[in-house]
Amino acid sequence: MAFAAMADRRPIPGAVATLGVSQRVSFLRRTYAHLGVALLAFAAITAGMMRFMPETSLKFAEWALKGRWNWALVLIAFMIVGYVAERMARSNTSRTVQYGGLGLAVVAEAILLQPLLWVAIYRFGPAESDKLILNAALITMTIFVGLTATVFLTKKDFSFLRGILTVMSFAALGVILASMIFGFALGAIFCGAMIALMAGYILYQTSSVMKDFPPTHHVAAALMLFATIATLFWYVLQLLMSLRE
Repeated sequence: MAFAAMADRRPIPGAVATLGVSQRVSFLRRTYAHLGVALLAFAAITAGMMRFMPETSLKFAEWALKGRWNWALVLIAFMIVGYVAERMARSNTSRTVQYGGLGLAVVAEAILLQPLLWVAIYRFGPAESDKLILNAALITMTIFVGLTATVFLTKKDFSFLRGILTVMSFAALGVILASMIFGFALGAIFCGAMIALMAGYILYQTSSVMKDFPPTHHVAAALMLFATIATLFWYVLQLLMSLRE
């Protein structure tokens, strides 16, 4: 799974932190409203592919999981798409391009999730896999809401996490690459570590949303948070599957 992108910590003229209270509140409302829509669209597209395009979804999952290098190609393609989507969402010239970037990221995340959903169905059956997916979604949103509330209520600046998150992200990427090369499985401990890493990203990115983004970049802020939540959900679901087995 690709890592959620960090926000740029360079000083931004006209960033949210320099605005009045009403403008900051307006920016935050737009950001989280767009995030909510993105999450609903993500759930709808993911479920829609499983319901109305099962053969296509299954064929993609079978191809992606057929070999270690197939999955590596999927991840590389996903990271490229994620980078393009982020650049589009940060466009200063077109709101349409910004929305296009967010939409591209949502669709890409829904496609990437298909193989994991099919693995859950084959291992545990439709009924049990539905329970696991619902529980993973509830746990993911509980973590996100709790950490977001922590930042908003304490008003603590978590920008100091940037260096730690960068180092841990490269370390996690190295472990993932090693697992593909040497063929060992990433178990529950790794999933737990990735959940902790995504929790750190939520703290860091929420602080960034509150202070660093230009007021016209609420779509980019929503995309950044959405990518982190989607990654968090991925590893929560994998952890639940490991524990269930």
